[in-house]
Amino acid sequence: MNEPKVVHETIDGEVVLVNLERGDYFSLVTAGADIWDGLIKGLSQGEIVTEITQRYEGDRETIEQAINNFIAQLQQEELIVLASANEVSNNNLSNSQPKAIPSAEKLPFEPPSLDKYTDMEELLALDPIHEVDEQMGWPSAKVEA
Repeated sequence: MNEPKVVHETIDGEVVLVNLERGDYFSLVTAGADIWDGLIKGLSQGEIVTEITQRYEGDRETIEQAINNFIAQLQQEELIVLASANEVSNNNLSNSQPKAIPSAEKLPFEPPSLDKYTDMEELLALDPIHEVDEQMGWPSAKVEA
């Protein structure tokens, strides 16, 4: 993840990402959320492909191509940055290995989408920064003595 520029939160299976520098926010669901989870755990692209093919019904080649395209999109939007081989080996979590999932539980694979939102008005309206009166304002002006 491109920290500290990007923050994320998972809410009811949906990953919400915010690029704090640009003010854009993004939504990831289903396979996109699972791919993001793998990236955050420090899995390699190959490990993510293996995990997704175990979770979703579909041709491995199609899934791999969709994952590669999706990761390229994440890079283009500056949500992730490539890690060096040394960083990957230092950050790889021992409990992050893909788990086998019974084939009866597989969901149909749909290529992940990166839904981008550029209008932050709704989110900013929820921010307590807007709950100020005319006299106080924000940020408060420095009073000179």
